[in-house]
Amino acid sequence: MSERLEDIAAAIVANGKGLLAADESSGTIKKRFDVIGVESTPDSRRDYREMMFRAKDAMAKYISGVILYDETIRQKAADGTPLVDIIKAAGAIPGIKVDAGAKPLAGFPGDTITEGLDGLRERLADYYKLGARFAKWRAVIDIDTGKGVPSVNSINSNTHALARYAALCQEAGIVPIVEPEVLMDGAHDIDTCFEVSKATLIKLYDELHAAGVVLEGTILKPNMVLSGKKSGTVDSPEQVAEKTIKLFRETVPAAVPGIAFLSGGQDDEEATANLNAINAIGPHPWKLTFSYGRALQAAPQKAWSGKASNIAAGQAAFTHRAHMNHLAALGKWKASLEQAA
Repeated sequence: MSERLEDIAAAIVANGKGLLAADESSGTIKKRFDVIGVESTPDSRRDYREMMFRAKDAMAKYISGVILYDETIRQKAADGTPLVDIIKAAGAIPGIKVDAGAKPLAGFPGDTITEGLDGLRERLADYYKLGARFAKWRAVIDIDTGKGVPSVNSINSNTHALARYAALCQEAGIVPIVEPEVLMDGAHDIDTCFEVSKATLIKLYDELHAAGVVLEGTILKPNMVLSGKKSGTVDSPEQVAEKTIKLFRETVPAAVPGIAFLSGGQDDEEATANLNAINAIGPHPWKLTFSYGRALQAAPQKAWSGKASNIAAGQAAFTHRAHMNHLAALGKWKASLEQAA
């Protein structure tokens, strides 16, 4: 496969394929495992992820790449094969989460800044040798209008860090996935989400431009435009699609090859229905696909529940969700397909 950044980025969003975000930190995956009653150990985490990476149909037909965590990119499968090699053998591209998480932004209560730029150049060189060809950095923008969150400083600091990260990735031959996540946790309405997302994306593309980042060799991983969870409002897929596309048309350059949505706490079918509605109102200048964690994994986690005897059931659940999101990325999903399964 070509090593040009533009070609890697294009492959990530080709033909309705999307990304499996399997980059949960050890703390996050422990929470997920607690729910299904599985102890989180290096072996149990490996067994769980190996189950998905070996789901041949899902990986070959619907998944273009996998975002890994530092532990996982170094792990070998039970039979001694590096997990990265299993991903590559399925025709998918290994990627890596490189940020060090969101920490409180000094002087701005309620805002966070994502850390991890120190030593990033050296870490990227190491990840490249381990097989990673794309990376991910998540900036977190919360909304709490009563408290003036997000501040202008939060948006400026986080988008500047994303641009510095992206430039270092491209220098290392790695495609940066740029993730400015406007959280859906608050009590805000859909229009507030639109305004904050718009301010964030306008500043983001200013910063990427200033840093000399080649947009054709990047992928955007944004939130959809939705009402906050605490607002009590559930927007229809049509509303979400209309606002989300309006947002991108006003902010995202056509040079960006693809936009891979985060699921951001939406449940499985909600994330699929919204992605489908967004693609149903195309054509768009960019490919619009998925980079889902929970919305791809909740079902397989439950089906697997830590038992070797459930691997086939876990793989079937993963393949189904991957297939549904593949159809949604093409605007061809229907709710009736979920019932049929």
